[in-house]
Amino acid sequence: MLKLSLKQGQYVNIGDNIRVVYVGGSGNHARLMIDAPRDVNIARSTVEPNPERKKDVYYAEPGISREAQKEIQRILWNERMKAEAKKDAESLKDKYNS
Repeated sequence: MLKLSLKQGQYVNIGDNIRVVYVGGSGNHARLMIDAPRDVNIARSTVEPNPERKKDVYYAEPGISREAQKEIQRILWNERMKAEAKKDAESLKDKYNS
């Protein structure tokens, strides 16, 4: 078992496709964001003395179609290209205005 101390905004990667981000907390409570593929089941539980007792479990939703995945990738790629072009334009503007 690995025990970590994280500051707000720091994260831990688990494998290539799971990221756990510490977003804050107080006292004995911590708030985490978990970024994982939809097909990964994530269970929230505590050490339960009675194993028959049902735990709060999250079951991943069925995956989205390949077409939808490709469309999302295309949209994200276009947005990234727009952001990079804007950044390049701003740096050129700063360069010529200096």
